[in-house]
Amino acid sequence: MKIKVNRNKVKTNTLFLVCVLILFLFFIMRLSYLCLANFNIGDVTIKEFIKNRNTSREIIMPSRGAIYDNKGEILAQDVASYTVIAYLSEKRSEGSSKPMHVVDKEKTAESLSPLINMDKESILALLNKEGVYQVELGPGGRNLSELEKDKIEKLELPGIDFIKSYKRYYPNGDYASYTLGYTVKKKDSNNLEFQVGELGIEGYYDEILKGKTGYVEYEKDKYGYKIPNGREYKIDAHDGDNIYLTIDSNIQLFVESAVKTIQDNSSAEWALMIVADAKTGAILANSSTPSFDPNLRNMTSYLDPFVANAFEPGSTMKIFTYMCAIESGNYKGDTTYLSGSKSFTDVKTNKVSIIKDWNKKGWGVITYDQGFALSSNIAIADMLETTINKDNLKSCFTKYGFGKKTSYTMKGELTGVVEFNYPIEVAAAGYGQGITTTPMQHIQALTSLANGGKMLKPYIVSKITDSSTNKTLYEGRREIIDTIASIETVNKLKELMANVVNNRNGTGTGGAYRIEGIDLIAKTGTAQIFDYKQGKYLDEYIYSFSGMFPKDDPEVIIYTALKRPKDSATNYLAEPTKEVIKNINNYLNIDNKDVVSKSSNEEYIVKSYSSANTTNTKKELENMGINVVILGDGDKIIKQYPSQNNIIYKGDRVFLLTNNYNKSVPNLIGYSYKEVISLLKLIDINYTINGNGYVYEQNILEGNIIGSEDNLVINLKPKY
Repeated sequence: MKIKVNRNKVKTNTLFLVCVLILFLFFIMRLSYLCLANFNIGDVTIKEFIKNRNTSREIIMPSRGAIYDNKGEILAQDVASYTVIAYLSEKRSEGSSKPMHVVDKEKTAESLSPLINMDKESILALLNKEGVYQVELGPGGRNLSELEKDKIEKLELPGIDFIKSYKRYYPNGDYASYTLGYTVKKKDSNNLEFQVGELGIEGYYDEILKGKTGYVEYEKDKYGYKIPNGREYKIDAHDGDNIYLTIDSNIQLFVESAVKTIQDNSSAEWALMIVADAKTGAILANSSTPSFDPNLRNMTSYLDPFVANAFEPGSTMKIFTYMCAIESGNYKGDTTYLSGSKSFTDVKTNKVSIIKDWNKKGWGVITYDQGFALSSNIAIADMLETTINKDNLKSCFTKYGFGKKTSYTMKGELTGVVEFNYPIEVAAAGYGQGITTTPMQHIQALTSLANGGKMLKPYIVSKITDSSTNKTLYEGRREIIDTIASIETVNKLKELMANVVNNRNGTGTGGAYRIEGIDLIAKTGTAQIFDYKQGKYLDEYIYSFSGMFPKDDPEVIIYTALKRPKDSATNYLAEPTKEVIKNINNYLNIDNKDVVSKSSNEEYIVKSYSSANTTNTKKELENMGINVVILGDGDKIIKQYPSQNNIIYKGDRVFLLTNNYNKSVPNLIGYSYKEVISLLKLIDINYTINGNGYVYEQNILEGNIIGSEDNLVINLKPKY
């Protein structure tokens, strides 16, 4: 089959293609002519325009997230910092109606000298550098404040400009310094300067705090200036997230003052104190000496004293040896033994070793219960033969968290060493010698005495919020690690520890902590320091104290220690520690007159009521004897306090926020400080709290709606 070809049509198509080709060649030739000729666009040729039209990328640095205490007070934040730069190249002023480089170097140096703490000659030397476009006026011209920058700007010196950056600022100096940590400035491969967190919260949460860089790409001319209305592409920086700590600034001040007093009076190698919420494991305060100012980084040690300082604890460890013995079911408090000393014979070497009580003569024949109050080492040694053995003790210590990390959110945490094999080593371990523990391990283990045998994880981060939306990304809460003892064991230990402080037959050091009107329970410790070079124990000591109050329903745990004071530590440690306890008792209104004895059947574990029906939940809690406070009239619960897994007792208050809360003010009269804070955490309103104690007055009465510009003022005073 033949295909007919329309030759006329082919000729037409060919002619069209030739015309298109001719036009294209003409366009290319014309463009080349314009580029080679001095054809102007504005005041530059096309050739120059194409040559100079390029893009530039600028990095947008994020602001590092702030760190707050539990009331929202700033503990660490970024503040603007400026570096003075001087443009020296005349090219920068080309095409400009006013000079944009340093014209009068003498005048510039003379004017800047008193403002940046550099002599005129040093500044002149920098300004007279040849062949450079710009210079930094350092070191005096670095890290300037906003106020210092403003003073220089008012001089209106041509060619003087600023590079903005951020520096980390800690407004309270050495306050909680090891907890906060610090930052250092480093540069990446692109010479970009950024802050890196070191130590404490700054170090552990560096990735969260540092944020993410952004950038902007734009077209620029040959001078590096942005072309007006040129193309631009921007990715905003994301500032670092903010971290709220469980630290209570008022309690922190109590502790800071006490630790400094201990250090100043005792000339100890170091001293430390930790205060924790007994019901949640939240760290309310901690302090240590020697300390440092994060603004200056005048440090003598880079180890966190609360988790990276493992030492022989001494007799505070007897709390947990007795816990192990009581929990075994074999303990009888009225069992008697001969105090004073006890000998051990090594079966391999026949070497005889002797353990002695701190009262070397002993107290004659006494009971195990008395042995605890008197802090008898021989009581421990005897129990390890009659009540528990080596394997039992080692298993108990491990279960209580010793010999392993607490997972407390700090870098460099140590496990301590809990290893013992021979009878003399086992006995020594039972009273806190030959093993090492950290202060935070003691806090963790002690929480079991306040929670019916349930051991809680210590934590210091209350919440983490998005810096741009303020949305809560993470919330710290009570976390049960394990149940390590029965309620019966806990109650027995509380009685034993109460005797240490209140029984006239207690140890001399224990009795020194007695406080009128405060039902404190405690155990003291004195540990000899082992010199590894000499291979022997020295006549030098670490003194410690583990306590909590009130006895029947502990709310606060306190642990304190000091190493190598100039003489016996009792006078140095007891009085400042008692002062902290009294201040906290008054501040939190932990009044023993209000303490109701809690039996096992009055204790409840809080469930999660999220999305639960309001009416049914209220009825369920009221049937348990719980006082329920409903916020709003919605049918669903969206928030609650206390949160899931916390312990509550008959008569306690539970706050439930519903899905229809209209900012109506509740009646707060009679609420304690702690209850007010707990309630206000659930609702988003402006408030001011004055005083300590219980609410006696509020400026906006019950039932009134509080607006976004209103401020609820709550006044408190002691009940008695």
